[in-house]
Amino acid sequence: MFDKLGLYFQYPFVRYAVIVGVLIALCSSLLGVTLVLKRFSFIGDGLSHVAFGAMAIASVLNLTNDMLLVLPLTVISAVLLLRTGQNAKIKGDAAIAMISVAALAFGYLIMNIFSTSSNLSGDVCSTLFGSTSILTLTQKEVWLCTVLSIAVVLIFILFYNRIFAVTFDENFSKAVGTNANGYNLLIAIIIAVIIVLAMNLVGSLLISALVIFPALSAMRIFRNFRSVTICSAIISVICAFSGIIISILAGTPVGSTIVAVDVAAFAVCHVAGTVCVKQ
Repeated sequence: MFDKLGLYFQYPFVRYAVIVGVLIALCSSLLGVTLVLKRFSFIGDGLSHVAFGAMAIASVLNLTNDMLLVLPLTVISAVLLLRTGQNAKIKGDAAIAMISVAALAFGYLIMNIFSTSSNLSGDVCSTLFGSTSILTLTQKEVWLCTVLSIAVVLIFILFYNRIFAVTFDENFSKAVGTNANGYNLLIAIIIAVIIVLAMNLVGSLLISALVIFPALSAMRIFRNFRSVTICSAIISVICAFSGIIISILAGTPVGSTIVAVDVAAFAVCHVAGTVCVKQ
């Protein structure tokens, strides 16, 4: 098996896929802990459906680089989602459901009406559940993902204390002069960037798994925010790396395999956490 892996890693596209997968998993896990604790886990699901709609528009317009359209639209939707969720008449979960369903429906409708593809069902399926495009990344795309991932990690480290404060007690943060709304907006924009980066890796329907499962797995073992965040990052990176390797060796879909490994890791952490509590 190791000889076979060594042979595969001689190819640049395999190394590119592993690098991008690990970076996306790392970024997703950092924000995942905050989103889970703020009861805003499904923002990833909502924004992923927005990204799907934007990709549908980009494909109809025959854009060579759909990132130029998908990323701005997803970021704008994240801002609108945050503002709408603060509206007393439309709560956060209702706003997510509203935007999510509307974007998914309009995206599929646009692809049906205007698409010139001979394999519409295949295009939709690969967009929703991930595709082999993670194995056809160019060096330019890898560099773009690397730069954006580094920016996300640096922002999280620089504003760690503020994000921590807003996560646990937003009202107190406002009382002591912290711009809680601004940091909530920053979190929403960062998660929008992560969603767009993860589209080719796991597909729009499975992105939430990268955000939720590592955080929940770490919470089974640790109770401290810093420990949970570090553990979540480690679990997410290991699961992403393992999922990509398994998918390459077994010929399984990349996104589904990574999510399956995340689920298995959660089961292991849940058992380990239960045993530790009993002892």
